[in-house]
Amino acid sequence: MKQITIEVTVNGTKGKLTIDPNKRLLDMLREDLGLTSVKEGCSEGECGACTVIFNGDPVTTCCMLAGQADGAEIITVEGLAIGGKIDPVQQAFMEVGAVQCGYCIPGMLLTAKALLMKNPDPTDAEIRVAMSGNLCRCTGYAKIHDGVKLAAKMMKEQQKEAVNE
Repeated sequence: MKQITIEVTVNGTKGKLTIDPNKRLLDMLREDLGLTSVKEGCSEGECGACTVIFNGDPVTTCCMLAGQADGAEIITVEGLAIGGKIDPVQQAFMEVGAVQCGYCIPGMLLTAKALLMKNPDPTDAEIRVAMSGNLCRCTGYAKIHDGVKLAAKMMKEQQKEAVNE
């Protein structure tokens, strides 16, 4: 089968990849780039375990072809920490105890981050709607909701500190 070449920015690093045109984005991220935070849960786009931030939006990668990422900017959990400092969303999830088995958490973190990038002060209803595409069997969602609320607060505090410096 003829290979295709795509150019994609993943976690801030721009590069070219030559791939099979039938390869899923999920497999490219895991197999070709070694980004194992992207999990395969359902292979149907229903559970959210494979969620990444794709051009600013949370998307499930199990139902996308890697070729669709040509020219895109993708963020995985591996790209959230900057300069060795974890993202406020990661810190908040740890502080409230939102992490149980951890399988769904990468997708949850990225969905929450995408929400807060667009809406830094979401209502409870907006959080529920945004997170509704991510399934979890362990937490009951209350701690995840708490984590998103705390992350929003932490991000606001960081912005205030940056302005005051």
